[in-house]
Amino acid sequence: MDFHHISVLLEECIKGLNINPSGIYVDGTMGGAGHSKAICQHLNDKGRFIGIDRDIDAIKASEIKLKSVFDNVDLVHDNFSNIKNILKNLGISSINGMLLDLGVSSYQLDTTDRGFSYMHNADLDMRMDRNQSLTAKEVVNQYSKEKLEEIIKDYGEERWAKRIVEFIINERKNSPINTTYELVDIIKKAIPQGARKDGPHPAKRTFQAIRIEVNGELKILEQAIRDIVDVLTTKGRLCIITFHSLEDRIVKKTFKSLEKACTCPPDFPICVCGNESKAKVITRKPILPSSEEIEENPRSRSAKLRILEKL
Repeated sequence: MDFHHISVLLEECIKGLNINPSGIYVDGTMGGAGHSKAICQHLNDKGRFIGIDRDIDAIKASEIKLKSVFDNVDLVHDNFSNIKNILKNLGISSINGMLLDLGVSSYQLDTTDRGFSYMHNADLDMRMDRNQSLTAKEVVNQYSKEKLEEIIKDYGEERWAKRIVEFIINERKNSPINTTYELVDIIKKAIPQGARKDGPHPAKRTFQAIRIEVNGELKILEQAIRDIVDVLTTKGRLCIITFHSLEDRIVKKTFKSLEKACTCPPDFPICVCGNESKAKVITRKPILPSSEEIEENPRSRSAKLRILEKL
């Protein structure tokens, strides 16, 4: 299938990047190239675009889409957390802006054999980069009870984490849990029927938690933000779209930390840390999708956009 992904908060991201037509811009999570294409359309022949994605399918699909609208494009199969090495390999010292659209893409959810979705039956995979070894199957079948419970509770914010893990442990004693539907059935059995009447699909939070663990999504985020700010030019901007509270919390906290100057205790008479503010937060409150966008693309419902500018 085509690598299709409806770009969330597209106009807001382009406005937020405050694009210099002759600048260098990076999309660190290219996906279906919707945001990337819009960025390229705002660049002139002196500008340059770099697209990064962990999914080789995204790289292949985006090459065709982007080359038709802009010539000066570099596509890199890598993780945005490696931004400094990526730019070094391209001979670039600084960039004018970067976008991160975190989470899983529509293509990955809708491509059955990727194993991201609880709505399709497939092998438990969930790897954004299919070259990596760790899969959802390994997490579900080999992680300890304590580790699995921690992941589902923390990454999924699932109140029934302990009970779900108990059911998983009991099931895998008999035979490995190999498919998404097998895992969904276990989760449905674990969550009491009354608790399944309201709210999202009962497997949503657990699948989210396992996907985050497989791809190390939260572990890399804070340092990646700091590295991106390091390579931004003065007045260069970083736009980040998040889709759940854990991501958004990390982004908000890291942005605030980069904006803060003195870190000395309040009772110190003078500053001794010498810390200087590196950036300013453009969005005191996150930008949310309009009701019209949510109606057109229900998956945008939980999206939040935060913007930071390098000083």
